[in-house]
Amino acid sequence: MANQRSSLIKRKTNEVDINGNLNIDGIGKTDIKTGFEPLNHLLTLFSFHGFFDLEINAQGDLPHHIIEDLGIAIGKALKQALGEKEGIKRYGCFTVAMDKVAVEAVIDISGRPSLQGVNIESTGSKIANKLNNDTFDNTKFTFKHAEEFLESFLQHAGISLVYIIKSGEGDLHHILEALFKAMGKALDQATSIDIRRKGIPSTKGIID
Repeated sequence: MANQRSSLIKRKTNEVDINGNLNIDGIGKTDIKTGFEPLNHLLTLFSFHGFFDLEINAQGDLPHHIIEDLGIAIGKALKQALGEKEGIKRYGCFTVAMDKVAVEAVIDISGRPSLQGVNIESTGSKIANKLNNDTFDNTKFTFKHAEEFLESFLQHAGISLVYIIKSGEGDLHHILEALFKAMGKALDQATSIDIRRKGIPSTKGIID
C-alpha cells in the first residue's frame, strides 16, 4: 500500500525500555514480547482482528510500570501514525461473542480520551465480582491490569472507548479476549478511510 500509516514505538525511562513498530494499514502480523503472556495474547488478538501490524519488545522493573508505559507508547504511536486524521471514519462499533461471553466496543477517535465500562446483564453483580477477583488463566494478570493498559493507551491515542458486557457467563479470559477482539475490529473501522470524506471528520475542522 502506497500510503501506509505507520510509526515507531519507542519509550525509554529509568523504569522501562520499549521498542517496536505499528502499522495501521497492515495485515495483522505480530511479534509481541511484553513479559506478560496474557498481555501478549490480548495484543495479538487486537492486532490480528484489527489488521494492525504490531511489533513490541518491552522490558522493565515492575509489572505496573511496563503495562502502563506500553499503553503510553502504543497510544502515542497510533496517534502519530494517524497524522491529521484526514478522511478517517472516526467512529467504530463491534460486538464479539466468545462461548457464553458477548462484549461490544464503541470507539470515537475524538481527541477527548476516556474509558467507560457498562454492564447490561441482569447478573451484573456476578460479573462485577468476576472482574474484581478473577485472574487470567490463574496468572497474576487481572482485569485491573487490562484497564491500566487501556487507560494509558486511550489517553495518549486520543480515543474514547465504551465497552459493554452484554453477557459475561464465561471466565475472565474470555471476557478480556472478547473485549480486545471487539476493540481491534472497532478501531479498524474508525481508522479506515472513507473516500467520501474530504478533510478532517469534525465540524470543528480539527481533532486534537
